[in-house]
Amino acid sequence: MDVNQAVNKLRHLPYEDLGFAHVDHHRQLRRGFPEVIYCPGKTTEQIVKIFQSLADKGGNVLATRAEQDVFDALEKTNQFPKIRYEKLARAIVLEQESINSSASVIPIVTAGTSDLPVAYEAQVTAEIMGQKTKLICDVGVAGLHRLLGHVQEFQHANVIIVIAGMEGALASVVGGLVDCPIIAVPTSIGYGACFEGIAALLTMLNSCASGVTVTNIDNGFSAGVTAALINKKVEQKK
Repeated sequence: MDVNQAVNKLRHLPYEDLGFAHVDHHRQLRRGFPEVIYCPGKTTEQIVKIFQSLADKGGNVLATRAEQDVFDALEKTNQFPKIRYEKLARAIVLEQESINSSASVIPIVTAGTSDLPVAYEAQVTAEIMGQKTKLICDVGVAGLHRLLGHVQEFQHANVIIVIAGMEGALASVVGGLVDCPIIAVPTSIGYGACFEGIAALLTMLNSCASGVTVTNIDNGFSAGVTAALINKKVEQKK
């Protein structure tokens, strides 16, 4: 942007006080993507007002962990003709600015089909941040031959997201096959002693493969953001 455009942006308050929320409008300038709405714990009315505040700035908007009724309420306002609900990811997406997709692809790998909701959240997040992704599903260590058919794709990636529940071993296996960072996401999928993802979390934190970094349990959003930032930086240097 030119100097006048920069001054015009900076003369406004960096946040908007809605009474129940201080919406951070300068996050786009600092981080490259606007504030994201985390829906649980907020009323539908609060989410709608925050969504409107962000959308009024003309950028893209993402709301995570959103239920269908929240999307319905936003749609009824008739203010967001391009809004869509990604049901499997439980995400509401509004694209008001064109997205220039990355040249390279971020593989998002799941151990099982039950891990897909977390994978979809990571995918929606990374894609609205301008990244190409590819889902590779149900290739866990119980049938390792399923994974080996994708090794060549993995070796071309700048970063890989690996999502697994149960014992969470898949991240270590993938980490031993590639020379790029692995963002491992433990999920709460598994039988009793998985302790709702604690078992997978501890396995991933204790990975014997170097270069494996771990998000919180079921946190596909964080994995999507982290992978997008890494991929973006790598591509800028090429």
